[in-house]
Amino acid sequence: QVQLVESGGGLVQTGGSLRLSCAASGRTDSIISMGWFRQAPGKEREFVACVGWTVSISYYVDSVKGRFAISRDRARNTLYLQMNSLKSEDTAAYYCAASKRRIASRTQDDYVYWGQGTQVTVSS
Repeated sequence: QVQLVESGGGLVQTGGSLRLSCAASGRTDSIISMGWFRQAPGKEREFVACVGWTVSISYYVDSVKGRFAISRDRARNTLYLQMNSLKSEDTAAYYCAASKRRIASRTQDDYVYWGQGTQVTVSS
């Protein structure tokens, strides 16, 4: 089992920045990919970004390219999402997820472990 705990969410103004963190514990040696997903009120949960845990491959949804950066610190078993130039449409609950199935997957079904989520609210 892998446990994931997100932190770093909050309220920020349009154009501001936040950095989300996700601390992994437990059987972290089974992880091959980690990702961030988000769910806005009344919408489906969507992919945001992912990164290979041992292979440096990353993908982003088009709407965040150039603004968000995903990274991981394997020594600390921690995943990050640096979010810059935030927009109101970035407002959502952000979830960290870990996969032992596929490297740098953008598919939610490939992720077995999920955190509890952290809220990001961008105000204008």
